[in-house]
Amino acid sequence: MLDVLGLGPDDERVYRALIGRPNTTAALLADLPALSHAPVDVDEALSRLVAWGLATRSADGRYAAAPPAMALGALIGRRRDELRTAEQALVTLAEEHRAATTGSSITDLIEVATGVDAIRHRFLQVQQAARTQVRTFITAPFVALPPDENTAEPVALDRGVGFRAVLDREVLAEPGLVHGAVDSLRNGVRLRVADHVPMKLVLADADLGLVPLAVTPAGEPGAVLLHRSGLLDALDALFETVWRTAHPLALSGTADGSETIAEAGPQGPTELDRKILGLLLAGLTDLTAATRLGLSPRTLHRRLRHLMDLAGVRTRMQLGAHAVRNGWAEPVET
Repeated sequence: MLDVLGLGPDDERVYRALIGRPNTTAALLADLPALSHAPVDVDEALSRLVAWGLATRSADGRYAAAPPAMALGALIGRRRDELRTAEQALVTLAEEHRAATTGSSITDLIEVATGVDAIRHRFLQVQQAARTQVRTFITAPFVALPPDENTAEPVALDRGVGFRAVLDREVLAEPGLVHGAVDSLRNGVRLRVADHVPMKLVLADADLGLVPLAVTPAGEPGAVLLHRSGLLDALDALFETVWRTAHPLALSGTADGSETIAEAGPQGPTELDRKILGLLLAGLTDLTAATRLGLSPRTLHRRLRHLMDLAGVRTRMQLGAHAVRNGWAEPVET
């Protein structure tokens, strides 16, 4: 469990043994059943624990474990600092790479992946590289990975990446698709359905795109990984055009108490939605508006996302303009 902090298995076993036995010696620890059944160099492990600040050694050669909350907390803090430094380095390297690829030849901006395994790897990799959003077109057949087996999606969602997907209507008949869509909607993925989706597509921010190729002469499927380029900008615009005209999907209850998906109807904003818009247009912050209406900030944000879907807009500024034009906002009482 502590390997993420740099401790080896032996170090962790010795530290756990030491916690329950303050002021003990290396010899006494080595005789414990938990350590004697497997070859553990207790002396070396104790030396490392002392160096890390996880244990102390007295003048007479006795050891004691440092309080875990303090000692492990310090290691966790140090690891957080290292991760922040790595994130800063990532941003710098990404900018350097972006600058280096400006004006690059077409072979530097396009990478071809051939075969199911290679496409699956790139599909997951593109999502893992996203920092703010992933956008996808989902059509059948599923060559590399069915949507309900996309392990990269929940991981990216946990780190705050937004997901939007447009499904081809025929895909809804695929086995397991509806169940997977229900899970995705519960996790915050925004889904829409269109009568016709032009192609398979995965976009990570504005930096990477994965699109399919026709089957190769050898009979293997292929895909193209695109880096920043005019072609990627065109695919970005294509996604947004299809997204605006597609129909939102939402969770819907069934007679047996379970959930399924249904297309959102053409209904307008509710009375609560009008109050939210009125307060925000009056200049109140999200937190103040939520408090005044007795809502949690999360509920307010969810309602705003729903309103953006209804309006077919991408930003809050566009939503505000749409609300004013269409009389969606309820006047705020002074």
